[in-house]
Amino acid sequence: MKHEKTVQTGAPVFTEEMKHTHTILIPDMLPLHFSFIEQILRQDGYKTHILKNEGPAVVEAGLKYVHNDMCYPAIIVIGQMMQALESGDFDPEKTALMITQTGGGCRASNYIHLLRKALDKAGFHKVPVISLNVSGLSPSPGFKITVPFLLKAMTAVIVGDFLMMIKNQCEPYEVHSGDTEKVIQKWQAFFLKKWETGSLTTFGYLKKYFPQILDDFAAVEKREERRPRVGIVGEIYVKYSPIGNNHLEDFLVSEGAEVVVPGLLDFCLYCVYNGVVDQKLYGGKAVKAKISKIAYHYLTKRQNSMYKIVKDHGVFRAPLGFSEKKDITEQYIGQGVKMGEGWLLTSEMAELVTEGVKNIVCTQPFGCLPNHIVAKGMQNKIKAIHPDANIVAVDYDPGASQVNQQNRIKLMLANAKMDDVEQTEEKEITVPATGGISAEM
Repeated sequence: MKHEKTVQTGAPVFTEEMKHTHTILIPDMLPLHFSFIEQILRQDGYKTHILKNEGPAVVEAGLKYVHNDMCYPAIIVIGQMMQALESGDFDPEKTALMITQTGGGCRASNYIHLLRKALDKAGFHKVPVISLNVSGLSPSPGFKITVPFLLKAMTAVIVGDFLMMIKNQCEPYEVHSGDTEKVIQKWQAFFLKKWETGSLTTFGYLKKYFPQILDDFAAVEKREERRPRVGIVGEIYVKYSPIGNNHLEDFLVSEGAEVVVPGLLDFCLYCVYNGVVDQKLYGGKAVKAKISKIAYHYLTKRQNSMYKIVKDHGVFRAPLGFSEKKDITEQYIGQGVKMGEGWLLTSEMAELVTEGVKNIVCTQPFGCLPNHIVAKGMQNKIKAIHPDANIVAVDYDPGASQVNQQNRIKLMLANAKMDDVEQTEEKEITVPATGGISAEM
């Protein structure tokens, strides 16, 4: 097979012919969301495989090809792909890799070059790398991001956010272990089939199923108990990826917490809204700002509609919409701070404490300077406004001890449970009509 190469680097590119012959390996981040996006890619004619390999071998492969002072997500993502190629399970002559590029100041924009360097070092010179981005970076003739694809991808993100949000409110309280997962699997299979047949094309068609999903989750038998709610924020990969955060969500649930994770759509909206901010603050292009405004209104309308369905159903909680979250941020940080997760990360912490989720785990990958500024650097300001905020920053890197990470989280949970006990006791104190204070028995 003839391998085309880029003029600038001489690296192979993904061609139209490869679309029919090559399997595209994609590193995992959000298992539920990515299963939907994978199906959409398959519907568009691509052969894809979401990588599930994890463990010490992945980290070792990453450190073998990526310098250890690079971002931890880069080490994990590249390690996952290199370990998969070296396993012998995939033919290098018929395999391509896909990686995202944000196009911003985050070093994630350079992951593709680190990956290319790793491939050359390992002898996989003919393996093309596809960049998934909307900024026109590193184009591939055989992979086109079209408007229909973007619309379907955003629908997949909305479905993933919806299922993740309700699952996290249901699973910690289920009487029969696995009941919540059965509901997830039922609807995951349903939507995958819809995308496979091409019948799920619009949000209007999608949202009519939301009340049925809520009914299914509401029907799961649950224990009547109070658990401290714990939010998870941080750099996008380590926040969401079970591999990147050592299965943080599972650990929190096992320790008696209810997990609250901001949706992926918020990050998408943050990226879109930055196009509007760029023109306002930095003199960006008017055309880009106009397109960003259209996309922003399109997505916020659908997010608000989803949350309204949850609120109207009355059993589960819905978070604040992105526009409300954006407004909360103004008292903490400027919207011109947009390196990496930028002001969104501060906003997520502020929204959580405002909505009563006082306990927060802030996941910080080694080497992510923006994250340390907008997350750990903003904790004191958040605590100044919300003194009862219980925030712990946890570092993730190849040399970090999982035991130490879990001990820090356990200490935060101990404080959270103590606060819950104190609040419960305060509610049990009543003031009788005759005066004085007595406790209800």
